[in-house]
Amino acid sequence: MLVYMSITPLRVKFFRRDVHLNMDINAFVQQLVILAPPFLFALTFHELAHGYVAWKLGDPTAKNEGRLTMNPIKHIDPIGVIAFFIMKIGWAKPVPVNPGYFKDPRMGMLIVALAGPLANVGIAIVSALLVKILLLVHGIPIFILKPLFGMLVSSVWINVMLAVFNCLPIPPLDGSKVLMGLLPPDAARKYAQFERYGFIVLLVLFYAGLIDKVIMPIISFANTLLLS
Repeated sequence: MLVYMSITPLRVKFFRRDVHLNMDINAFVQQLVILAPPFLFALTFHELAHGYVAWKLGDPTAKNEGRLTMNPIKHIDPIGVIAFFIMKIGWAKPVPVNPGYFKDPRMGMLIVALAGPLANVGIAIVSALLVKILLLVHGIPIFILKPLFGMLVSSVWINVMLAVFNCLPIPPLDGSKVLMGLLPPDAARKYAQFERYGFIVLLVLFYAGLIDKVIMPIISFANTLLLS
């Protein structure tokens, strides 16, 4: 009896741990199923937009390397995808661009840089419209409606996040390319030298919470505006 009483709390404790662990795993899998499709689509379309605009401006580099495709395998960076599910910030492999093909390299790079965030803005708007249409449609089975609705709502947030985050003027983000296209040539060249330290600066700012303080109010406002 004493042995039973001493073991029972341990059994209950371990049982609760197992239940909690199973719930965490189930929640993670459900989150993965909902977030993965819109996230991969957003990253893929973002990079495709860069490559397509560069191609239309005369640079065949991305096309020659097979990057003008909606196949996510050609664009995703495994570390960037993992980082998204852990830190909610992710990235893809950058599309190669050779500004030497452009008539005006500075303006060409500016336009190419803007193409990615603008593509994400477009997807966010379309996703928000589809959410509103979905709310008006009746008769869709709940097992289809629930995940589809979750994916579309997630698509709005993911694409707004990618657009806003990439507009930060910190190398290697798109915003830095836009800024270099606007700065006087000498200042742009000096700013370009900062690119080698850009990723480290991003990590420091992220872990210090400064990036969240800057972009989250913008993301929340845009997300609410689109879905209201």
